[in-house]
Amino acid sequence: MKIITTPMCEEIVKLAGICDYVVNKNPDEEDGDLAILLSESKVEMNSLAIKINTPRQVFESIKKVSETVQNELSDVDVLTFFDDYELCRKYLNSDFKQNVNVKVYSKFLTDIALDMGFNVVCDDFDYVIYPDYLKDEVIESENLVEIPSHNCISKNPFEKIEIRYSILENLISI
Repeated sequence: MKIITTPMCEEIVKLAGICDYVVNKNPDEEDGDLAILLSESKVEMNSLAIKINTPRQVFESIKKVSETVQNELSDVDVLTFFDDYELCRKYLNSDFKQNVNVKVYSKFLTDIALDMGFNVVCDDFDYVIYPDYLKDEVIESENLVEIPSHNCISKNPFEKIEIRYSILENLISI
């Protein structure tokens, strides 16, 4: 089976034990059997869509990809990938509730805010969380929190989570 993955999903593909694959931002440009890509992406070929915004999504995506290629990893195997990432481990199986209301400007940041236990609201919010690429669309002017998007941050999903969650954890301690 010829597997094509996007740059954002390559680390998940590697962790799932796949060694033979092609990386292309546009998988349909390749002649492949299966594309592994972010859930927001669409391709013509057979595909496996994954999400990697939260620690739980990363865990589930590694499992899903490993099952797809019949190289199923155990939960214990997957958990070892989290060993060096404090915030990833902290939020992996936790159910946090924060007394902080946030307005969020994107779906991927909504996933993160909910995972961290923030109350996502439209009105009467304490902070506005937005991705860097939507900076010009933010209409609020106070208590803004800019989060690096996919193109301005490490492709490693664990490092990405550590950076984004650390920015948002600062809101809890303010």
